[in-house]
Amino acid sequence: MNVLLTSLSKTKNTLLSCARLIGIMHTTFTTQVLPCDPTSITFASDSDQPEITSPNTLSSLTLASQHLLSLKCVAFPTETVYGLGALALNTLAASQIFSTKGRPPDNPLIVHVSSFTMLRTLLPKNYILSEAYEVLMKHFWPGALTLLFPSDPAKIPGIITSNQPTVAIRMPSHPVARALIAVSNVPIAAPSANSSGKPSPTKAEHVQRDLDGKVGLILDGGACGLGLESTVVDGLNEDGDLRILRPGGITVEEIERVLKADMKKQIPKVLVHRRDYRDEKMEMAPTTPGMKYRHYSPSVPVILLWTASPPPDGTEPTPVEPFLASLKDRFIDISRPLKIGILTPSDSALSTYLLPAQGIQWRIYPLGPTSDPSITAHRLFDGLLTLENEAVDLILIEEVKEENEGLAIMNRVKKAASENRWVRF
Repeated sequence: MNVLLTSLSKTKNTLLSCARLIGIMHTTFTTQVLPCDPTSITFASDSDQPEITSPNTLSSLTLASQHLLSLKCVAFPTETVYGLGALALNTLAASQIFSTKGRPPDNPLIVHVSSFTMLRTLLPKNYILSEAYEVLMKHFWPGALTLLFPSDPAKIPGIITSNQPTVAIRMPSHPVARALIAVSNVPIAAPSANSSGKPSPTKAEHVQRDLDGKVGLILDGGACGLGLESTVVDGLNEDGDLRILRPGGITVEEIERVLKADMKKQIPKVLVHRRDYRDEKMEMAPTTPGMKYRHYSPSVPVILLWTASPPPDGTEPTPVEPFLASLKDRFIDISRPLKIGILTPSDSALSTYLLPAQGIQWRIYPLGPTSDPSITAHRLFDGLLTLENEAVDLILIEEVKEENEGLAIMNRVKKAASENRWVRF
């Protein structure tokens, strides 16, 4: 009888949870956009709690915290991109991230913490940080660096890790993001605040345009500083090497520099996934976002123009002028002028070939000088979303050199592109 009662109780709890989840998933929200002033938020070096001098910002953060604690999602700015946050340690809350975004369930989430004290509550009891992790956290936390840690299933729900043995954690440096976590006093799981597969939002208006009615609250803290997601590092390998699973806001060169400067033991190798090694097993069952599914794609076709790299098959690149002229042949069923968006470095020669052509209107979105890829990183997603919003028929993106931020830029561009073309000036 006791066994039967226990079974019935579990079934009842499961049904109640499902009913609550169905009710939440089918809720249509009136989306509020609340301003948050990042300059009014500070963290003292010896405190885990923020000091907030703006009453309006404090009110916005308090309301956002209430949303989170009532198991709702909140969109908020980070230094990388806007995130769609929910309680990381509550399965029901975290499930809303997947339903809101239309995110595949085997695509794990990154957990965000506001302090090292909060981090320690998530880690297995006897886990000891490696020297390499200590160095990286010293230099890049808070910041755009995500690290993989062993996951304690008694603490971290399987929905967060896709039932993998590791969990991805970072501490954001954006004052609004860190303050929201601290005020809520809970870790927050947060992927980018966009429909799954779309370009990541770097402004509150990007989030509202995409998720209006699907999320109740957006904290508007202005444009994100970096514009690309965090760098994800796996340092849990038996060989001691560090593996970059996703290039991002912290460059490989920066990581190698601080390791070389601060490591007292043997300096680990820094290997970039798909550049220095392949792991097909991990690609099929990823431990971190951005490894399995196509990402960053707007609703219009994107062509990646390779203007410096030679074709992989040894053929000659197509001259750029006839290639550009041929684009109108792709849309012979469109009677109006064709609108083509161009994402290109501001000092590229490509713009000089965009001569007025019958039936084509060019829309150039400059990505900044080739000498400063950080500007390109900052502008990339905004460029994709801006051109999409302007209803262009096609987007061309010119390649950048895969150094410093360029590695992360090309990681996103390759995933956004539906076609690759090699051209020469």
